[in-house]
Amino acid sequence: MIAKFSADFPWRSLLPGVVALAVSAVVLGHAQAGGRHYFPPVDDPLVVEECGSCHLAFAPSMLPAASWARMMADLKNHFGDDASLDPAVAAKIAAYLTDRAGDRGGQRHGEKLLRGVATAAPDGGAPLRITELPRWVREHRKVPDWEWRHRDVRTRANCTACHVDAAKGYYDD
Repeated sequence: MIAKFSADFPWRSLLPGVVALAVSAVVLGHAQAGGRHYFPPVDDPLVVEECGSCHLAFAPSMLPAASWARMMADLKNHFGDDASLDPAVAAKIAAYLTDRAGDRGGQRHGEKLLRGVATAAPDGGAPLRITELPRWVREHRKVPDWEWRHRDVRTRANCTACHVDAAKGYYDD
């Protein structure tokens, strides 16, 4: 037997529940997409191979394009190491990083992290270290110094020591 819709049924009483369900779907969908601590991970095999061979291949949206350009222009002095690459390879990686930077293609994800940061200063004003961004500093201020010195951490740039899914783009605690 097929039920017929009745004009007597209180359809309006269902409206608040339907609205709540729709809002929940939007909120949960955003949370599943990574929430406020999600940065799309590097998906280019060349970048993963070259950058990820020494450290986590950091999400391009974590820094502005000027930062990536400045960093890639001086790989000989890459945070105390010589990370020089073939110029053609370096150019491909630089294009990948700058195109997806937090003030470009990755703006949706890097916007909060880069708020208040000089993003268009290729002359040296753009930050090179994610760990020096005001938001990063604020979110990590309660981590005691001894934890940074722990043998499994050793550096503030070792995101995967605390954020086990950092390589997948998730930096929630």
